[in-house]
Amino acid sequence: MTVPVQGRLNGRRMLVTGAASGIGRAVAELFLHAGARVAAVDRHNPQALAAAGALCLQVDVTDADAVQRAVDQAALSLGGIDGLVNAAGISNTDLAEEVSLAHWKQVLEVNLTGTFVVCRACLPHLRAAGTSTIVNLSSGQGLQPFARRSAYAASKAGVIAFSKSIAMEWAPVIRVNTICPGAVDTPMVRAGYSEEVLRTQVGPRYALGRIGEPLEIAQAALYLSSSESSFVTGIVLAVDGGRSYH
Repeated sequence: MTVPVQGRLNGRRMLVTGAASGIGRAVAELFLHAGARVAAVDRHNPQALAAAGALCLQVDVTDADAVQRAVDQAALSLGGIDGLVNAAGISNTDLAEEVSLAHWKQVLEVNLTGTFVVCRACLPHLRAAGTSTIVNLSSGQGLQPFARRSAYAASKAGVIAFSKSIAMEWAPVIRVNTICPGAVDTPMVRAGYSEEVLRTQVGPRYALGRIGEPLEIAQAALYLSSSESSFVTGIVLAVDGGRSYH
């Protein structure tokens, strides 16, 4: 069933990280379709979204000074910021005994510290706008990890705890929620699995028997960024086809 999206974010000014590909791109595209003005942020140039009307900013979320400049530029261009979706992230599949300290730090720096950096850079603009929203992307690995994901799972569990903390600190003006996707058909997932493995091994782990699509995660972000979720804050929403509950 196709859920109508036109007009659901009319007038909202949204900043989306990780917007060059995967879930972040799907979120930015859906938000534009829903009537929002969007600043698309990624360390790779998200210029493909410019044709749809997005403000495209090439920024590494681990560079706090560059993030602050980009956020302020976005606020100036959009006339403010009243919504944020943090979708930037990287993965790691090394065993805990083998992951290098450099890779461990990199995963936490991008996934956890990057989320913190962007949230705090946006905070003054979100407070000024009022009735603002933050949606942070964690992972099913943050809820129920398995082997070869120690760095990734630790970073994503940290996103959950951080999001709950700021949901308390920044209420009632800002609502903060977390989405935990399962495996989703993105370049990051495709880089780790072949088509056959996704179909015969990964998909069957899920109650729904398949991996997700980026749009399915974007639709959850749309709900949590819209007035439809006006009494929802501090939640952790698993959008994972049933992996984490069974």
